[in-house]
Amino acid sequence: MTTYARVIGARGLLGSALRRAIDGRRGWTDAGAAPLPWHDDASLVSAARDSTHDLLDRVGENDHWTIIWAAGASVTASSPESLASERHQLELVLATIAAVANDLGLAGRGTFFYPSSAGGIYAGSEHPPFTESTVPAPIAPYGWYKLSCEASTAAFAESSGVAVLNGRIANLFGPGQRLDKMQGLISHLALAQLSPQPASIFVSLDTLRDYIYVDDCAALILDALDRLRIESAERRGLVITKNLASGRAVTIADLLGYFRLLSKGHPHVMLGNSPASSLQARDLRLGSEVWPDLDRRDLTPLPVGIHATIDDIRFRLQEPGRVSPR
Repeated sequence: MTTYARVIGARGLLGSALRRAIDGRRGWTDAGAAPLPWHDDASLVSAARDSTHDLLDRVGENDHWTIIWAAGASVTASSPESLASERHQLELVLATIAAVANDLGLAGRGTFFYPSSAGGIYAGSEHPPFTESTVPAPIAPYGWYKLSCEASTAAFAESSGVAVLNGRIANLFGPGQRLDKMQGLISHLALAQLSPQPASIFVSLDTLRDYIYVDDCAALILDALDRLRIESAERRGLVITKNLASGRAVTIADLLGYFRLLSKGHPHVMLGNSPASSLQARDLRLGSEVWPDLDRRDLTPLPVGIHATIDDIRFRLQEPGRVSPR
């Protein structure tokens, strides 16, 4: 039995880590992926149809397939218009996958992963640590966008019969981010240590966040998709929502301390105030009540992950013209 996997958005931080994890995973085969054309709907649907056919045509009698969504350029500061556009594109691709999977009679042997945002969805929630039973309370358009995309994937599962895993990811970090699309405090701090421009921090230094190393997150996603495949065998269109986190929150002051130790100098930061800081929760500790056995694993220590992130950014800064990951 083989699980054939296709990652949509395979060149980003999460997508590239997922492909590495798939390559080293027994029983899984990376079906490859060409970037989808996002410039117009007709081209997107046509390419998604061809890509889904190519993936499902590989599936034998006892095999399974999975499509992992790691695409998107949206960030917390994205406009409502750009967020709506990305949700529209997600729904176009989902509808195309559903049509092909049902035409080939393979919907029941497929799974789909969507990367949601724990920080966006629980930003206004009460009583941390937040778990899957916590009532979502977004306080910014980005959080509402992620919650609406979860609804879109759930509707896709119900209509198609494909099982869905919505993973509410903590603060993801590690090697692999594009220098022209930096996201996350750790990446900005790492870049600032290697450049004249300081990183700006507009929230309190006692702000608590959960940070998960990208390779750890990718391995957890694949383990969860394996569990989803097993549990959906008798439950067509099963939808599971799971927090993907380290379970260990640290303050921004702690992060700055790690950078001070690793760089043997003061972190290159500038503290300030911003109206946008009102959209940042002070305490975003996370836990998980869904398949908690999957969370009992050795994780990359935070200082080790920070060091790897700094080394990756240093390498790309030293290579003229290199913006994308290695």
